[in-house]
Amino acid sequence: MLLIISYFCSMKTHSNSIRELRRHYAAMLNEIYDPNESNTIVMMLIEHYFGFNRISLALNPDLCLNEDELEKLDHAVSELMTNRPIQYVIGETEFCDMQFEVNGNVLIPRPETEELVSMISSAVKSQQSTDTFNILDIGTGSGCIAISLAKLLRNSEVTAIDISENALEVARRNALSNGVAVDFILSDILSNPHLTKRFDIIVSNPPYVCESEKKTMRANVLNFEPSTALFVDDNDPLIFYRHIIRFAGNNLNPNGVVWFEVNENFGEETAELCRNNGFGNAAVIKDSSGKDRFVKATR
Repeated sequence: MLLIISYFCSMKTHSNSIRELRRHYAAMLNEIYDPNESNTIVMMLIEHYFGFNRISLALNPDLCLNEDELEKLDHAVSELMTNRPIQYVIGETEFCDMQFEVNGNVLIPRPETEELVSMISSAVKSQQSTDTFNILDIGTGSGCIAISLAKLLRNSEVTAIDISENALEVARRNALSNGVAVDFILSDILSNPHLTKRFDIIVSNPPYVCESEKKTMRANVLNFEPSTALFVDDNDPLIFYRHIIRFAGNNLNPNGVVWFEVNENFGEETAELCRNNGFGNAAVIKDSSGKDRFVKATR
């Protein structure tokens, strides 16, 4: 891919203005993103690397980058042109009004998962209890669910497990940077882990995308996000839910609750799996886009 740094460095100094750079880089990114996305992504890079937001740029339209700054921006756009997600390029993302480190060892948190955290937090707070809630997050990845709940629910003790030590290293750094305590444990839910603690809430956003759905997914997901955290075999799409529900049957306190993020095509099947394993009031909940995205069930 032809880098444009040499092009810009050969131009007059005023053409290295951020205004001009935004226009040219956004035009490059239009090859893989729609124009609105391209403009947003370039603005994210500029704010992340140089601290300029839209207001400061509007007030100072002729701000320029020096050659070192231009090289940094050029390198970032070059990575984006390979379909690398913007979150991995800058190494962070926002979730529940907090900053989280992300890299290729963890999934990039989605807005739907923020909805799940919000529902759990609201449900716990509505109980107006001063008791300590023990919460388990299964398949924590970046730790976004566990850390956000620990931050929002100060009377909670949060445990989180994941099969990947690399993911847990990211999660531990995120807990530290966000000022919360979470007990992170290397464990595989498919191997029926033995945890001595019992829980009031078990939450999980496990792999739920069927292999057959790959053909509809964008390259920035397929080529960069960890496949083991995304995909399940078409012949057993509920494998993680089945194991988690069995685990929950032995490790939830009376009236404990399981919360799941689910494949929109298997919402009712997941709820029925809960009912068949002794969980009452299993309900499918739609996300903000009207898709069957969550399941809640009480032991």
